[in-house]
Amino acid sequence: MASFIGFYSLSFGLFFSIFIILYSFINLKNSEVLDKKIVSFTFIQFFFVLISFLGLIISFVNSDFSNETVFNNSHTTKPMFYKISGTWGNHEGSLLLWLLVLTLFISIFLIKSNQQPTKYRIFTLLFQQIIIIGFFIFLIKTSSPFNYIFPKPNEGLGLNPILQDPALAIHPPILYLGYVGSSIIFSSALGAMVTSHVTKEWAKHIKQWVLISWVFLTLGILLGSIWAYYELGWGGFWFWDPVENVSLMPWFALTTLLHCILVMERKKILTSWAMILSIATFALSMSGTFLVRSGILNSVHTFANDPERGLFILIFLFTLIFLSIFIFIFFHSGKEKIENNFFWLSKETSILINNWFMMYFLSVVLIGTIYPIFLEVITANKISVGPPFYNKLILPFLIPFLIAMAIGPNLNWVKSDFKDKFYMMIFLTISFLLSALIIKQFDINFLINTILVTSAFFLFFSTSREFFVKGFKNLSQNIAHFGFSLLILSILFNNIFSNEVITNIKIGETHKTEKFTINFENIDQEDEKNFKAIIGKFNIQYLDGSTDILNPELRIYNQPNIITSEADIKTNLFTDKFMTMNYVQNQEYFNIRYQVKPFMIWIWISVLLITFGGSLSFFNKRYEI
Repeated sequence: MASFIGFYSLSFGLFFSIFIILYSFINLKNSEVLDKKIVSFTFIQFFFVLISFLGLIISFVNSDFSNETVFNNSHTTKPMFYKISGTWGNHEGSLLLWLLVLTLFISIFLIKSNQQPTKYRIFTLLFQQIIIIGFFIFLIKTSSPFNYIFPKPNEGLGLNPILQDPALAIHPPILYLGYVGSSIIFSSALGAMVTSHVTKEWAKHIKQWVLISWVFLTLGILLGSIWAYYELGWGGFWFWDPVENVSLMPWFALTTLLHCILVMERKKILTSWAMILSIATFALSMSGTFLVRSGILNSVHTFANDPERGLFILIFLFTLIFLSIFIFIFFHSGKEKIENNFFWLSKETSILINNWFMMYFLSVVLIGTIYPIFLEVITANKISVGPPFYNKLILPFLIPFLIAMAIGPNLNWVKSDFKDKFYMMIFLTISFLLSALIIKQFDINFLINTILVTSAFFLFFSTSREFFVKGFKNLSQNIAHFGFSLLILSILFNNIFSNEVITNIKIGETHKTEKFTINFENIDQEDEKNFKAIIGKFNIQYLDGSTDILNPELRIYNQPNIITSEADIKTNLFTDKFMTMNYVQNQEYFNIRYQVKPFMIWIWISVLLITFGGSLSFFNKRYEI
């Protein structure tokens, strides 16, 4: 019954999309005031999609295996929490959640934009409804969450156990809020160009949506990274997995857009940047949707493996891109006459320089993600693009980027100079001496690491100074920039000072290294509701006499019948001790991976600070970015 209601609610929602578009065109003829009925219609549309989504949730909760989506992604032994989160932990449900947020956001947009010109609001609504209709058709035609199975199976296939995790349960909804927020920015930019509303007022209005999208996208990436760290056994915060990359690319574009909007609030400059980035952010979000659903990418993060679905998204994406390019060329290009007169030393110039750096980083990630795909299509050869590629292309440019980022906030708008900026030379000197002292203690590449850490310390000291000089003024910006400086510093220390041991070992054996000894004492077995746990006991003895007991697990699930590896992590303020184990050959040996990862917790804390900085501007204007 729930599936029946869900399907027809989805159909009614599509009907209202078409009706809203027709009614909006009628309203354009008398566009002095936006007809309140349009706002009501968008809420009715949202209501029907909400009913459809609740119908899918009820189907999962009741284990209704006559529903194909439930059958493929659930099981009677599945905990209730994961039955509910399993609603969006699959291809069909995730798209329905996309649609739910799309319809909710456009309703909120119409309410919050009542001070903006009516034509601009109507055109924004029209473009957003085009996106919504595309998702409706995609769901109904290729990805219906309400397909029936007859006769009804007694059991479902279950959900991949590694996806049954609290962090991953809330990771998709938060990430989608970021993605869908970019759709509002996209539609708003097109509406602004068509109605010649690319103004300071538009920048002030759309900034809140940019911040919403940016905050949720940042949080979504953080949750995904934490999940991958402790669940996948990778032992790090980022591994340049293709599905990780497709969320990072819109983040680069969105961060750059946010800084352009900050400039536009003060002067009508960088408008072309803002329009292009508004389009690019949404295009990259949609590209990620295409890549994880097309079967092109091979990752634990991917949802679907159906080329028909991927082709639909690709055609839809290209249609939206060509539409946006057409609008940009014919409605905006050539109107920017007063824009690009920057004094070489000003806050505007520093933001522009950082924009180019961000676009370079985005390009590197884009090439590293799609090049293996094109190569395989053309030559049938498979290659893997990993950390060495990104490190070689990003690290040299990271140094000037960090230095420019440190200097920029200390400059004035319009025109600045280096008077009274002697403290910056002091910070740079201290940063170099401190970096050289730290790096010299370790047998690593002295020159490059010293320069990298110097630039990171320079940014750290510069952003820290802002708290003492400006107090609560620009507090949001200061916290976000300080969080970023802490992130870079933590990442560098994590990469430079990490230790790793990978070895095969039997129960009762010992593995010795220069810094510690690993003793494999025994294994225990525990039976849970839907899996059997094999728990190892490892005693780690260090040269200073201290010890750690680590208990990594192997979990053997009954539905689906797979084995997963669960890391054991000992965390303190400065270091993580990380261990995983896996069966080897005839199961006499176990492959263990032991890592000492400095400053891991500070990586998570720094991203939270970045997010908090962006969020703070919502609550008090004096904290505003």
